[in-house]
Amino acid sequence: MKRTVHCLLLVLTAVFVFAGNSFARDNNESGVRVIVIDAGHGGKAFPGAVYGGVKEKDINLGVALKLGALLEKELPHVKVVYTRKSDTALGKTLNDDLTARANTANKAGGDFFISIHANAAPGKPSVQGAETIIMGESEKETRYNESALYNNNKDELIDMSDENTAAMVRAYIQNLQFTYGEYSEMMARIMQSHYAKGGRNARRVNRQLLKVLYATDMPSVLTELGFMTNPKELAFMNSEKGQAHYARILCDAVKEYVGYIDKLSGAASSVSDSEPAAEPSVPEAVEDDKPEENSEESAAKRTERTTAKPAEPARSERAAKAASKQGYTIQLLASDKIVKTTDSQFKSYRGKVRRLSGGGALKYKYCYGDYSSPAEARRSLSEVRRSFKDAFVVRYEGDRIAK
Repeated sequence: MKRTVHCLLLVLTAVFVFAGNSFARDNNESGVRVIVIDAGHGGKAFPGAVYGGVKEKDINLGVALKLGALLEKELPHVKVVYTRKSDTALGKTLNDDLTARANTANKAGGDFFISIHANAAPGKPSVQGAETIIMGESEKETRYNESALYNNNKDELIDMSDENTAAMVRAYIQNLQFTYGEYSEMMARIMQSHYAKGGRNARRVNRQLLKVLYATDMPSVLTELGFMTNPKELAFMNSEKGQAHYARILCDAVKEYVGYIDKLSGAASSVSDSEPAAEPSVPEAVEDDKPEENSEESAAKRTERTTAKPAEPARSERAAKAASKQGYTIQLLASDKIVKTTDSQFKSYRGKVRRLSGGGALKYKYCYGDYSSPAEARRSLSEVRRSFKDAFVVRYEGDRIAK
């Protein structure tokens, strides 16, 4: 069995490493047209968490169906696909069930995948709130920390105890930064902001090595609505009113995401003209708080562009040389807005980073170092990851990230 899983991971990693960038381009060049909603768990075999006689699978399905109905009404040009619309398991084993969910999304040509779940923290009835997960390796998983989130999902996590499997998954995660990682992170941030707007306790965005996120070739998130171990939150999630409220929160978040992606792609937006899509305020890193928007620098940049004198020949020559320069660097953060390189969020690297441009929703890439080869860059990577655990090596050409 372990060998079969290992081979599957190898195939999936190869597919993403060599074709991931074209997947991302195809997924977003025409905007969002297919959304896949996954109601987690299902059937007698996989009820999910069970507390107070309430099964997680029923909460997940109730919210999923209500969310789908809202999206079908309010985003009529977007096709909504469900992994399940009734109380059924999608496979005989948990691995088969998770694979079937990803297969449904992939076959549908999904542009976005959202998996709906409910959380649990046994013995801690006061813990509450919604959190959203994107694909990645968290510090807690690396240290095998038995946190509530880890325990609740541990049967659905990729086993990283095998060195070859771990190496392939980490290669996939690094490639993910160039494909769907930024879109997934942006959607997760938007969802958490809408939980807060909807009066729910919005916890943080997390990374986990979830099989269902690993196997979907599109931007993907898994959201935990709340804690079934909290009696008040459980009662709300299990009620018609509560499920309708969660569906509305998620619908508004999806509409904001769709409007923004449609705007980026230049596609005709399916969001109502009466609700123009505004650019979402997406913080740069999953772990950090949202930085203040730097309006002064933006104004300075605009002034600089409108008042700058034509470059002298010598300066033009230097600019040409800079534009032709190639090499490797370490990406620390990405943002949809310009941030001062001396901003405090760069920690000990303040004033030492440079801004490059690249694809994706978070088009400004903040990088450290200049290296002639990937091996040279990787030698510095472990030190950088002490401050930025998700930093990774990229190749650049001039002032842009190269694919």
